[in-house]
Parts: sequence; structure tokens; C-alpha cells
Amino acid sequence: MNTVRELLDNRRMIWKLSRNDFKTKYAGSYFGIVWAFVQPIVTMMIYIIIFQFGFKASPSAEGYPYALTLASGIIPWFFFSEALLNASNCFREYSYLVKKVVFQISILPVVKVISSLFVHVFFVALVLVIFLCFGKVPPVQFVQILYYMLCTICFTLGLAFLTSSIVPFFRDFSQIVSIILQVWMWACPIMWDMNQMLGGHSMLMRVVKLNPFVYIVQGYRDCYINGVWFWEHGWDTLYFWAVTLFVGWFGFHIFKKLRVHFSDVL
Repeated sequence: MNTVRELLDNRRMIWKLSRNDFKTKYAGSYFGIVWAFVQPIVTMMIYIIIFQFGFKASPSAEGYPYALTLASGIIPWFFFSEALLNASNCFREYSYLVKKVVFQISILPVVKVISSLFVHVFFVALVLVIFLCFGKVPPVQFVQILYYMLCTICFTLGLAFLTSSIVPFFRDFSQIVSIILQVWMWACPIMWDMNQMLGGHSMLMRVVKLNPFVYIVQGYRDCYINGVWFWEHGWDTLYFWAVTLFVGWFGFHIFKKLRVHFSDVL
């Protein structure tokens, strides 16, 4: 609870540092923050070319082109993976702040997540424009995109406090996180449609849904394509928040135990 109170008390500083972090990340490059948007767009285009034109991926059951199905599912992953990787290294990056006695270092993982959120909001809007260009108007359930953004933020923050607390003591852990994220992405129904591939295998469907990020991916697709409210996934919603609260509690607990030693190892 002390960590949560620190975050609330320093919300203005979090916002200010998040904006500065976003601006300075690409300050040394010629095109500046443009690179923050170019790389995800290029990655998305590569996947579309490989799967839609190379492997001839079929449209979704609702008749949406594969490009739209992929785009709606991959944007939360872009946000999650970038935010978690950046947050994992936040104490090393801001080591000069960690060593200040009066500075509340608990805000640094939050700063990294909020900094990545700026790009995510842009992509949420961009995918909406792409849908409209294809003549596909998202259903009214699109308004709940804010709820699923909150889900992604909360889940990311819980993991971020855990990974960022380990990296100062074991610096190779950030590389391990990167490898885990690569494997994790393919375990989510981002490149593939879960209903099409596993529709006749209820047991496999339940196993896949144990992955909490599946809830987020499916939620974004519900906003853009399926038109399903989040409360219609009653048990999935309860399971996701149970896992998220546990991950958050565990991450905060590890952070609280290790934070006193950060200045000694950085």
C-alpha cells in the first residue's frame, strides 16, 4: 500500500517525467520520435505480407481481411512488450536518480509504461482509421478500448516492478525477458485466430486462455471486430484480474524487499 500511495502522491512528477522520457528517447536521431512509430508499422507490414500473401491466411469468420485481424490484435502486444522491456531497465537507466535519498524510485517503472502509452494511443487511432479505410466500422463496443488499455497497463506494471527489481542484480535478466517475450507472442492468438484454429478443441482453448494476455488480445478484437462487451466474458474477466492482482502484489513485494539495495549495485 505504501508503494501505491507513493505513486498517487507523485502523479504530477510521473506525468512530467513520462513526457520527458518520450521526447528524449529519440532526441539524438535526425527524425526524432518518428522512429517510435516507424518500427511497429514496418513490423506489422512484414507480418501481413508473410501471412496474408505468403501463407494465404484466410479472412476471419466475420469476413474481416487478415490484415485487420492482425492489426487489432498486435497493437496491445507492441505496447506491452516495449513498455516491459523499457521498464525492466529503468533503474539502470536512471541510476543517478536511484542514488538520491529523497527521490521516490517507485515511480520509474510507471514512467516507462506511461511513456510507451503515448505511442500506443497513436496506434489505436491509426488502426481505427485503417478499419474505416477498409469500409469496416467498429461496433459500439469500441468505447471499451479504454478498459482494455487499463487492463494492459495494470498487467504490465505488475510485471515491470518484478523485472526491474531483478535487473540491477542480474543484468542479463533483461535479455532473458526479451527472449521470453518472443516466445510469449507466439503463444497468444495474435498471428492466428483462436476460434478458427481451436474452435473444435475445448480443452486446448481452456489451456490457451490460461495465458492472461489472451484476454487482452481478444478484448481488443472485441472492440474492433466482434462487438462483445467485457462483462460477457465473466469468468475470463475474473481470472484475468485475479492473475493481474497477484502479479502486481508479487512484483510490489519483490520491489519493496530489494529497493534498499539498488544504490549498492548500480
